[in-house]
Amino acid sequence: MPISKEYRIVLPLTVDEYQVAQLYSVAQASKNETGGGEGVEVLENRPFENDDYGRGQYTYKIYHLETKVPAYIRALAPKGSLKVHEEAWNAYPYCRTVITNPGYMKDAFHIIIETWHKPDRGTTENVHKKNTDIWTKTEIVDIDIADRTMIQARDYTPKEDPVLFKSEKTDRGPLNYPTWRQDVDPVMCCYKNVDLKFKWLVIGGYVEAMIHRIEQKIFARFHRQVFCWIDLWFGMTMDDIRKLEDSTKNELNKLISDDVKRGTISDE
Repeated sequence: MPISKEYRIVLPLTVDEYQVAQLYSVAQASKNETGGGEGVEVLENRPFENDDYGRGQYTYKIYHLETKVPAYIRALAPKGSLKVHEEAWNAYPYCRTVITNPGYMKDAFHIIIETWHKPDRGTTENVHKKNTDIWTKTEIVDIDIADRTMIQARDYTPKEDPVLFKSEKTDRGPLNYPTWRQDVDPVMCCYKNVDLKFKWLVIGGYVEAMIHRIEQKIFARFHRQVFCWIDLWFGMTMDDIRKLEDSTKNELNKLISDDVKRGTISDE
C-alpha cells in the first residue's frame, strides 16, 4: 500500500504573502539546482481553468536528476532514465502536483502532493477531507524551519538559517526560541499531503521510505529559504512574478546546457 504522509510547515507569513514568496523561491531554487545537464527544464507555464481545481496556473517541468538521487538508484537505473516529470495545477490557496517517470517506471511510480495554505498554526485536522479510514492511516510530520537537523548538513548556510536571520523590510525573525510557532504574528501553515507509490521488486518499500526522507529535507530547506529570502521578494506583485518566471525559463535552458553542476547531491 502506498505511503501517505501529511507535512505541516508553519511560517511567519500571511497566506497572501506566501503566494508570491513560493513562486519567487521556486524560480531562484530552480536556478541554484540547474547546470551540467542536470536540474529543471520548464516546458509549460500558462493559466488554466477546469472543473476539478478551478482557475490558476499550470506548469509542466522535467527534472534531470542523475547525481541528485541515491547511488544505488543510479546503479540500478538505466542511463537516461533518471528524469521525472512534474505537472502542477496551482489554484492558490490549493495546489496539486503530480510527479511521474513515464520513460522508465511508468505506472509503477508516482508522487502526488496536494497542498492547502491556511492562516493558522498547523492545528487544522484533516484539511484535505480524507475519508476516516485513510485519514487514520496518514502520518503527520511537523517541520520546524528553525531546526537545522531537518536539512542535509552540506546544504546548511548561515544566510538561510531562520535562527540567525532578521528581515530588514519586515522586522521579522530571528526564530531563535522554541515557541516561535505558537507566538509569531502573522502566521500561516502549508499542509502538504504526499501520496507515494514505488513498485520495484524487493526494494520498493525501502525506496518509498527513502523518498519521504528526501521530500522532508526538500520541504524543510525550501521553506527556510522562503523565509530567509523575504527581503528579496517582499513587495513584489504577481505581475512581477510572471515576468520573473518567463526570464527564469530562458535562463534555465541556458544553465542546463553548461558544464557546471549545481545544487544538491543526495546523501542517501
